[in-house]
Amino acid sequence: MKLTFLKPDLQTPCDLPLFMSPVRAGFPSPAEDYLEQSLDLNKHLIKHPAATFFVRVDGDSMKDASIHKGDILIVDRAIPPSNGKIVIAALQGEFTVKRIQIKDGEIFLCPENPSFKPIKIEADSDFHVWGVVTYVIHKL
Repeated sequence: MKLTFLKPDLQTPCDLPLFMSPVRAGFPSPAEDYLEQSLDLNKHLIKHPAATFFVRVDGDSMKDASIHKGDILIVDRAIPPSNGKIVIAALQGEFTVKRIQIKDGEIFLCPENPSFKPIKIEADSDFHVWGVVTYVIHKL
């Protein structure tokens, strides 16, 4: 899996309209068509600006976690990795995105696609967790 790393531009606010009324799946009410606030996506999605990066995904090993080729991951390096989190890991000099599983003191990098096998991290592996994925951005 190939990953492309980008740094967020926090100098420009990303204020977008935010409608306070919930979106209904039934008949819409025209009386609720009004804007109440704005939402800055930088403030909402980026908790640790100095430690946050965007990563573009190339590959399909995480498709069952709704992470697809071309998606952008928001990765926070200030969050400690823990069991079950989706992480960006460096293994043998290559970056990958996988779910980290810790069982009986052993570490596995697990894909979310049955076509791929989990990777067991051996004691002599050149391995470290680079950051924790906090959000996925993709087109519908």
